[in-house]
Amino acid sequence: MTAPSILVERRITEKMHAAGLPEPAVTAFLSAVRKVAAGERGWLPEDSLAAIDSLPKLEYLPHDHAADTDLLKQLVVVKLNGGLGTSMGLDAAKSLLPVRGRDTFLDLIARQVLHLRARTGGTEPAFYLMNSFSTRRDTLEYLRRYWILNDGEALDFLQNMVPKLAARSLEPVSWPQEPELEWCPPGHGDMYPALLGSGLLDRLIERGVKFMFVSNADNLGATVDLDLLRYFADEDLSFLMEVAERTAMDTKGGHLARRVNDGRLLLRELAQCPKEDLEAFQDVRRHRFFNTNSLWIRLDRLRGELDRHGGALPLPLIANAKTVDPRDPTSPRVLQLETAVGSAIESFEFSGAVVVPRTRFSPVKNTSDLLVLRSDACRVTDDHRLVLDDRCLGQPPLVDLDPRHYQLLTQFDQFFPDGPPSLVECRSLSVRGPIRFDAHVVCQGRVAFTNRSSRTKTIPGGVYREQTLQL
Repeated sequence: MTAPSILVERRITEKMHAAGLPEPAVTAFLSAVRKVAAGERGWLPEDSLAAIDSLPKLEYLPHDHAADTDLLKQLVVVKLNGGLGTSMGLDAAKSLLPVRGRDTFLDLIARQVLHLRARTGGTEPAFYLMNSFSTRRDTLEYLRRYWILNDGEALDFLQNMVPKLAARSLEPVSWPQEPELEWCPPGHGDMYPALLGSGLLDRLIERGVKFMFVSNADNLGATVDLDLLRYFADEDLSFLMEVAERTAMDTKGGHLARRVNDGRLLLRELAQCPKEDLEAFQDVRRHRFFNTNSLWIRLDRLRGELDRHGGALPLPLIANAKTVDPRDPTSPRVLQLETAVGSAIESFEFSGAVVVPRTRFSPVKNTSDLLVLRSDACRVTDDHRLVLDDRCLGQPPLVDLDPRHYQLLTQFDQFFPDGPPSLVECRSLSVRGPIRFDAHVVCQGRVAFTNRSSRTKTIPGGVYREQTLQL
């Protein structure tokens, strides 16, 4: 195929319009479909990239906060909040999951924004969630308790949905048994057409908002850093990505590189790496920096790039081959087209990146991550940030809970009825098999507990230091 037929494009357009999707979403999706039809799969081969040796570090940026208030008044904070906690057995927004006592991600995020607004004495910085159809109702209902956040309009804008495409014909797939399975999320890269299509982008610019800070709602380490805001403004950048140094644990995440033919920074995801280049992709000494998905963007320049490209940024494509019903491998093969929000770094001439400490990257992808956040290895600051305790020396404990027994939140809570063990002096904790933790369990150094039976065993309260314990 070299181009989708006019009939295919018409059917896609009609399906998206019938679902009430705005024109920028349709434009962006049709652009992606044309790339697929032309044979593009978003590949970024190793020989097209140059590795990056060094970047500025947050710790060495100037600490001049004299004009912070003025900059905060020109800022909008956007949290990407489209994800459900399905991997942990939840059917609601992950951001509604309690992380400290009864406080959820949203509680801490809301208080962080209100703390910043206390500096400006007004309703700045602006604040919005990018919700999905699945998360919108519950999160907006929850935020009613923070009514003071509302400055007269909705606290969110909606991530679009796009049709799944028949793998061969690229026509929008039909699945009458469960029509909702005909649709899929388009990835966080949809933030750009969603901002434009909702009208929010233009309203923000008209209000004098110049800078946008974007991060994932499940990453409580990603907060508005005033040194970064000042650096972004002073350097007159259009796009700034926060990156962290890769370790052996980060070989699957997207890394930063520079395109050989024009020198622009770009983001390469694992799905964009040809198989023959996988070894180079995973070489953390060659490709040293990964994207934390915390981004700073100039809104006026974003609007200019959208105008220049007909309303949709030409983001690199990620085409995922799946079945229309993910639970049924015999159902028809489909393509799900996605884009990454960070990949827009290559869309701007004046882009940059700053290396940040791992404390600014603490996403919760599973119950192992959740255990660390709930433990004494983390603490809540006066400005409502959740940070590593100083005794951790900048390195969170590496927790590995047996997914057969701890993957679902209901299971997890049963095994830790009195709360998490003390992990503040723990380097690593491995738990295998069904094990219940009593109160006052303290783990220090490297600790491993194994229960090879199917019957639940109990770890009594006490100090466990540099131990491998078979129950």
